[in-house]
Amino acid sequence: MTPFRVGIGNDIHRLAEGRPLFLGGVEIEHSKGADAHSDGDVLLHATVDALLGAAGLGDIGELFPDDDPAYKNMASKVFIEKTLKLLFDHGYSLVNIDAIIMAQAPRLKSHKPAIRARLAELLQIPFERVNVKAKTGERVGPIGEEKAIAAEVVVLIEKV
Repeated sequence: MTPFRVGIGNDIHRLAEGRPLFLGGVEIEHSKGADAHSDGDVLLHATVDALLGAAGLGDIGELFPDDDPAYKNMASKVFIEKTLKLLFDHGYSLVNIDAIIMAQAPRLKSHKPAIRARLAELLQIPFERVNVKAKTGERVGPIGEEKAIAAEVVVLIEKV
């Protein structure tokens, strides 16, 4: 049996005026942020799902239900920390992460290095093992109409 496992995660949230926008643990200046129970960081939420999926440990909604008042306005970095501990406790380590953020606005090109660095720090892996891509919605659908923001993440974990 191979020691490697792959996981995929995704998340999407409506955008709302007056909410802060967090991506990968970085606050991004924008007039809208994710309408969510926690801080709504779609990138960290998708990462949690990818990690849990790779290890066969369920999903974000099972571990951090959005109807639990304990997670109201919670910083998503807490979800990452608890998920990593669970992974480590099951004998896994993270090899790398490849992520896509889908947002018509704000433009994320200048923010990608900071997002990568923060992800590397939160995930406890070297910067070069983190990749972040940004795509627009080409003005199509809720993402293109700036009504939503989404992320997809693929991770590779290894049994150690």
